[in-house]
Amino acid sequence: MHAGNKTSENQTSSTYFILTGLFDKSKYAVSLYTLIFIFFLMALTENVLLIVLIHREPRLHTPMYFFINQLSLMDLMYICVTVPKMLVSQVTGDNTISPLGCGVQMFSHLTLAGAEFSLLAAMAYDRYAAICRPLHYQLLMKPRFCQILASGCWFLGMFDGLVFAPMTMSFPYCHSRKILNFFCEAPALLKLSCSDTTLYEMLMYLCCVLMLLIPITIISTSYALILHLIHRMNSAEGRKKAFATCSSHLLVVLLFFGTSIYNYMLPRPYHTAEQDIRVSAFYTIITPVLNPLIYSLRNKDIIGALKNILPLEKRVRKIANGKN
Repeated sequence: MHAGNKTSENQTSSTYFILTGLFDKSKYAVSLYTLIFIFFLMALTENVLLIVLIHREPRLHTPMYFFINQLSLMDLMYICVTVPKMLVSQVTGDNTISPLGCGVQMFSHLTLAGAEFSLLAAMAYDRYAAICRPLHYQLLMKPRFCQILASGCWFLGMFDGLVFAPMTMSFPYCHSRKILNFFCEAPALLKLSCSDTTLYEMLMYLCCVLMLLIPITIISTSYALILHLIHRMNSAEGRKKAFATCSSHLLVVLLFFGTSIYNYMLPRPYHTAEQDIRVSAFYTIITPVLNPLIYSLRNKDIIGALKNILPLEKRVRKIANGKN
C-alpha cells in the first residue's frame, strides 16, 4: 500500500514543473527574497494609492489619468501573477507548479504584457492629441472612445494569451522539467520540450515583432509630431510644459519595451538563461514599482490630490481625539 502511494506520488510529481527561482544559487537568498517582498509591498501600495487617487479626485477624471489608472491596474496584476508564487515557494521549499498552474500563469503574463504594449501606444496618441490638437482634444478623446481604446488593449492582450499559452503547454515535455526562471515564461518553457519547436518559435517571434512593432510605430509617429510642434514653439514655457507632459510616458516606454525586445526578439545566442531571468525580473517586479513613482513624483496634479487627502485624514483624527 505504501509502495503504491509512493509510485503514484512520483508519477504525479513527474508531471509537474520545477521553477528554479531568482536566487537559487545565492548564499544571500533569504536577504534577496526579503528585498523582493519589500518591492512587492511597494508596488501594491503605490499602484493601489494611484488608482484610489484617480478615482477620488475629480480633476484627475481626464483621458490621461484614465490611461494611467489602467496602467496601474495592469502593473498591480502583473506583479501579483509571479511574485506571490515565488515567495511562497521560497518559504515552503516547494518549487513545483502544476501544468494547469503553469498555463494560467503564462496566459496571465502574456495577456498583461500584450495589453500594456497596446496601452502605451494609446497613451502616446493621447499625448499627441493633447499637445498637437488641443482645440479638438475633447472631441478626439471622448470618455466613450477612451473606454473603447482600453477595452481593445485588454482584448489584444487576451488574444495573445489565448493563442500562445495553450499552444506552448501542448508540446510534450519529456526531458528535464526544471524551468530556468521564477515563473512560467514561454521562451524558458520551450527549451525543455523534446519535440521540434522551431516553426512555433518562428511564429511566436513574428507575432512578437507585430505586437511590438505596431505600438512602437504609433509611439514614434506620435512623438515625432510632438517634437516637430515643440521645435516650432516660440515660448520657452510652452516647450518646458510639453516636455514635462511627455517625459514620464517616454521613460515608461523605454523601460518596458527595452526589456521586452531583449527577451522576445533578440536571438538566443545573444543572451543566456541567467540574463533572461534578470531581465524578466526587471520588467515583472521592478517596473511595477517604478511606474507609479515616474508618474507621480513630477506630477503636480497627483501630488495635489495626495495633499488633499492628507489634511482630510488629519481633520478626522482631530475630531476623533476631541470626542475622546
